[in-house]
Amino acid sequence: MKVLVLGEGGQLSTELLSTQRKKGIELHQWGRKEWDLERPEAIEDLLKNLRPDVVINAAAYTAVDRAEEEEGKAYGINALAVEALAKACATCNCRLLQVSTDFVFDGTASVPYLSTDTTSPLGVYGMSKRKGEESVLKHLPRTGVIIRTSWLYSAHGNNFVKTMLRLMKEKDSLGVVSDQRGCPTWARGLAECLWDMCEANQLSGVYHWCDEGVISWHDFAVAIQEEAFSLGILEKKIPVGAISTEEYPTPARRPSFSAMDCSSTVEGTGVAQRPWRDSLIEMLISLKAQG
Repeated sequence: MKVLVLGEGGQLSTELLSTQRKKGIELHQWGRKEWDLERPEAIEDLLKNLRPDVVINAAAYTAVDRAEEEEGKAYGINALAVEALAKACATCNCRLLQVSTDFVFDGTASVPYLSTDTTSPLGVYGMSKRKGEESVLKHLPRTGVIIRTSWLYSAHGNNFVKTMLRLMKEKDSLGVVSDQRGCPTWARGLAECLWDMCEANQLSGVYHWCDEGVISWHDFAVAIQEEAFSLGILEKKIPVGAISTEEYPTPARRPSFSAMDCSSTVEGTGVAQRPWRDSLIEMLISLKAQG
């Protein structure tokens, strides 16, 4: 099976590369030099030359706040490029696994969102990702898979966990939002789920994947400090206070509750969710090993 991963060098593509252990997979990774997502018209000829069986699109515009000012760029990468990719996959008869986000929801639910629930994004980032989803479902009704994830982090790149570790070393105290709740996701676990989805040819439509448990950003920050201190990554602890969204205004509105129900993914792939804290500990151990 020939698999093309888009988004070379990113958190998820890096973990896809490190977790690919199944035999019989010919893996290709493309970054901007192979396909510039701001030139979507080039993708059809590129796919015709490579002829992959599966494309995993781990590339995206993810600057949530900056998207409010760069609407055209966000839509260009998350919507127009995905539409071109979906059409090209249909022409080349290959499956597409499109990674999406919890930001397609408005956060008004009180129980974890099902993959069939109505979407209603609050900002440009979420709206652009939803447009990408719609294109995949339209052009690849039988061979397109949307996999929504949330609060993604890893030992690579920029993410909440690494930002908290840096600030906890630099600051005497921190305030972290406590009234936004969701599910952290270790990129390695998502990568392993995506590899199983590659094998499950019968899957199509919308799925969710995140680690198990619903917490606030403040809960997450407190756990990061506790576990990093116990592993010797942090030499001291600092006060981590709980603040409200109103006390930490941002250009983009964020869903106050974006936990997702992953039961259909578990049933479709046989992959079990891991408790979020177990994943965090394993990631921190990996980060420590990297120095």
